[in-house]
Amino acid sequence: MGIRIYKPTSAGRRNSSVNDYNEITYPLENRAFKGLCEPLKRRGGRNHSGKITAWHRGGGNKRQYRRIDFKRNCDDQPAKVLEVQYDPNRTCHIALLAYADGEKRYILAPVGLKAGALVESGQKVEPKIGNCMPLASIPIGMGIHNIEMIAGQGGKLVRTAGGEAKLLAREANWATIQLPSGEVRQVRVECRATIGQLGNLDHQNVTIGKAGRKRHMGRRPHVRGKAMNPHAHPLGGGEGRSNGGRHPCSPWGQLAKGGRTRNPRKVSNRRILRRRITKSYGEAKLRRKW
Repeated sequence: MGIRIYKPTSAGRRNSSVNDYNEITYPLENRAFKGLCEPLKRRGGRNHSGKITAWHRGGGNKRQYRRIDFKRNCDDQPAKVLEVQYDPNRTCHIALLAYADGEKRYILAPVGLKAGALVESGQKVEPKIGNCMPLASIPIGMGIHNIEMIAGQGGKLVRTAGGEAKLLAREANWATIQLPSGEVRQVRVECRATIGQLGNLDHQNVTIGKAGRKRHMGRRPHVRGKAMNPHAHPLGGGEGRSNGGRHPCSPWGQLAKGGRTRNPRKVSNRRILRRRITKSYGEAKLRRKW
């Protein structure tokens, strides 16, 4: 787990860095377990009608999707960690488990989980790294990830590299957790979570360095609206370099910032005790302080 910086032998190498993948326990050129892989069709940002709804998508290396066991419902059966692998479809690493009956499953790999370790899931298992249990059985104050929002649905919260939530309290049938964003919310105690912090902590410290690496990831060039002509974008035109003269918007004039994206009628939003800490909130707090 670390960052490797090369000598600046070229313009692309000068400002780029790569992950050293010390957590990986097998060579990167080896293939994943075929029984848990399926083809991943690329849509280039298009929906079922063929219209582009997510811009600047396309190309990139081919990928095989690894089916991850987010439910962890194989109770009271210890599983051995065969190896920790790289997954091109997500930021954290994954671990291949082998159960006593011969079944194999992929799970998200937390920090400290190594090949040869034993993990299990159930109501009354030991609260150690990699084990999965209901929130009712997890000690207060422990770090958790892969948290369910509805019991039996599978983990939905905290699944990215370095992600870790904290179990703050339990009251009646609700458990209070603090998410990495700073949001504090309640989840039913029947919902399951996995002990530990997800691995690949230095993922956010990797510098891409050049456009070619982004093309390998399936990201195409992004042209700024204010760099266009006025007939192509509302922010375009002007004498010299201009900042558009209006709030950020799409080519059709739809405002890009400030709109609410959450549905207030959904039940999950009613259980939010404190909203996530945003950059604007932190700056406003500093201004009030000084």
